[in-house]
Amino acid sequence: MAELYLSSSESPPCWLVVMGVSGCGKSTLGAALAQALGLPLIEGDDFHSPGNVSKMHAGIALTDADRAGWLETLAGALAAHPRGAVLTCSALKRAYRDRLRAGVPRLLFVFMELSREEAERRVAGRGTGHFFSPSLVADQFATLESPVGEADVLAVDATAPLPGLVERVSGWVRQAS
Repeated sequence: MAELYLSSSESPPCWLVVMGVSGCGKSTLGAALAQALGLPLIEGDDFHSPGNVSKMHAGIALTDADRAGWLETLAGALAAHPRGAVLTCSALKRAYRDRLRAGVPRLLFVFMELSREEAERRVAGRGTGHFFSPSLVADQFATLESPVGEADVLAVDATAPLPGLVERVSGWVRQAS
């Protein structure tokens, strides 16, 4: 297991976004990293407006305008944690990531890369209890602007075992801090 990175007053603050398309495992990796790094977890899906949740449940893709208030709220949630936090958020476009970057200094991103076929399989396997319609996976891939090559981004294979992902990301975070 990854060595603990304790968020103390002596360690530098760390803000981390675990991002990617629906079904990539953002929530699972985000929760594991928050625990390993000693940081609070902000689950981005919890901040969607009821209108946005209804649209996604009905299979209607969100627009940039739909996401604007959500991204503002998430940037504020990150900034509200002066010692750092882990946020799970799709962050599909560079403009979305830049909005989050404007909220806190030196925001780190972990991009969970996943094939469209695997994302569709995973989202379909969630059943009807999740608000995100499987029909929206194709839209997420059409919207995705890969962050590979942007500063402070680590791309990881979303199909890799969780313990290895936590260890790899934790080591990268320690080096970046």
